[in-house]
Amino acid sequence: MGTLVLIRHGQSQWNLENRFTGWVDIPLTDAGREEARRGAQVIRGMTFDRAFTSVLQRAQETLTIVLKEIGQPQLAIERDQALNERHYGALQGLNKAEMAKQYGDEQVKIWRRSYDVPPPKDTTDWNPDGMSESLKDTAARTLPYFNAKILPLVIAGKTILVVAHGNSLRAIVMALDQMTREQVLELNIATGAPIIYEIDPHGAVLKKTVTELPPPHARI
Repeated sequence: MGTLVLIRHGQSQWNLENRFTGWVDIPLTDAGREEARRGAQVIRGMTFDRAFTSVLQRAQETLTIVLKEIGQPQLAIERDQALNERHYGALQGLNKAEMAKQYGDEQVKIWRRSYDVPPPKDTTDWNPDGMSESLKDTAARTLPYFNAKILPLVIAGKTILVVAHGNSLRAIVMALDQMTREQVLELNIATGAPIIYEIDPHGAVLKKTVTELPPPHARI
């Protein structure tokens, strides 16, 4: 049996400012760093064989904090764009509440939460190539990487840590939990709080534990 731990990065500066972030490389806030430390308390005592993260600093810094807190700062890490957050296209950098006022709550909800409707693709300073991804698009790049690089290690009995983003992790959880596209629309991944899977040699999920962050300054 192998163990897979998924952690969404702590609060970023644009999370705090209620902006669409996507692939823009925004740092953690102090609150986000504290979330990473508190999340690490939940898995203190676990020993990991390898870690995976995205190429974005908010995920990488979260991973660095977690590994320091659990006493494994030298763990082998693989970084890949496949684990990046969903690309929010022309919405990147824009305030979510302001967009709701301009386009309506329902339209912004579709851009944020629908399965296969991508955000607008207009070119902006944050999006010079005109990229844009739906959750379906995000899954199409995240899951092949997960299935090729990460899941085989877990199936082989390893203990693996993945620190990534809300939507890349939603894609992974959707696959592991065999969720429908309707079910995944209601799935929220909390920042900093580990999700722990125990997986058998055939790739079947034996147990899933969704944890909560301990109170600030608490020690487990």
